[in-house]
Parts: sequence; structure tokens; C-alpha cells
Amino acid sequence: MSLVDHLGELRDRLFRCILAIVVGSAVGFYFAAQIRNFLLEPLPGGIAQVLGPGDAFAIQLRISVVIGIILAMPVLLYQVWAFVAPGLTPAERRAVRPWIPLVIVFFPLGVGIARLVLPYAVAFLLSFTDDRLVANIAAGPYFDFVTTMFLAFGLVLEFPILLVGLSRVGIVTSERLRSVRRYVLLGIAIFAAVATPGGDLVSPFVLGGTMYLLYELTVQFIKRTGR
Repeated sequence: MSLVDHLGELRDRLFRCILAIVVGSAVGFYFAAQIRNFLLEPLPGGIAQVLGPGDAFAIQLRISVVIGIILAMPVLLYQVWAFVAPGLTPAERRAVRPWIPLVIVFFPLGVGIARLVLPYAVAFLLSFTDDRLVANIAAGPYFDFVTTMFLAFGLVLEFPILLVGLSRVGIVTSERLRSVRRYVLLGIAIFAAVATPGGDLVSPFVLGGTMYLLYELTVQFIKRTGR
């Protein structure tokens, strides 16, 4: 295919990805109120205040889009694979294909871990309030915090699948991954600090710890496969 043909195919697949997210977001919009109330449970009284007339609608949309991304993940994954697969050899396609379904499972699993961590992160942050520094939580910043955390944890659990895929096509080896462990650890610490808003210690520690544990387990798995 020519460069123009590749760009045309990329445009078409991006359009399908966006369409899938839009459809998933429409479904998410229907359930957004229930999910919003579920996410508010860690707050005192389970309530937060909006500061502007459009804040409640913006929060509804933000929750809907996150749900849409989760629901659209199979379509997004297929479009990425369909675009990349023609550039791989038959042997590389056979090596990578069995790991693709795990991507669909690991993303919602990461979101689930974020939900488990959320109450502890909120409790830590609110532990510094008192009768003079009152916790009247604004809904906008709170849901910025929640949605960013959920997406970060979801993407992090794709980390081992990426490493295994790269090892299958011969780009990385277990020995190479072990040799750069200190740099990976530094990168994980920086990523965990940046990707978890709120300034608490719990969220980046859990995110970073999860990433490093997955990294070490993935290195051992790649080693056992002889790569």
C-alpha cells in the first residue's frame, strides 16, 4: 500500500474507533447517574457540590465517555490489530494473537483496582481536614480525580501485555528487561506520581507498586518462555 492508502486506512479505523466510543458513551450516559452516585460513596455523606450551572452536565458527560471507552475496548483493540497485523510476518501474528483477548480483560480489571483504592485515597486526603478546614468537596475536581485514576489504572494493566507482545516479535528479551530495571523503576515512579491526581500517597504507591509487580512477573514469564 502507498502512504496515501495507509493514511486513508488509518483515517477509516480512527473513525470507527470514535464511533464505537460515541455509541458506548450513549449507553454510559443512560447509566451515568447511578455510576456517579456509586463513585460518590467514599465522600462524607456521599455528596459533592457543583460550583457552576454546567458542572453537573459536564460530570455526566465525563463519566459517560469513560464508560464508553471501556465498552468500546473490543472494537478499539480490533481496529488497532487490523491496522498493525498486515505489517507483521505470519509467525509474528501467530505469536501475538493469543494475547490480544487479555487486553480486553485487563483494562476493566485495572478500573476495578482503582475503585478499590479510591476510598483509601479519599480517606487519606480528607484526614487533613478539621472544623476550620472543612471538606466541602467540589464535584468537578473530584470527578477529574476519579476518572483520571480509573483510566490510568486501566492503561497500566495493559503494560505486561505490551511487553509480552514485544518479546514475541523479538524486540525485547527478559535479559534486556532485567538490565534496565533501575530505569524502569524510575519511570514507573514518575508515571505513578503524574498519573494519579490529588497529591495523596496511597494512589501513586498502589499504582507504582502494581506496575512494578506486573513488570517483574512479566520478566519472569518471558524468561520461562525462553526469550
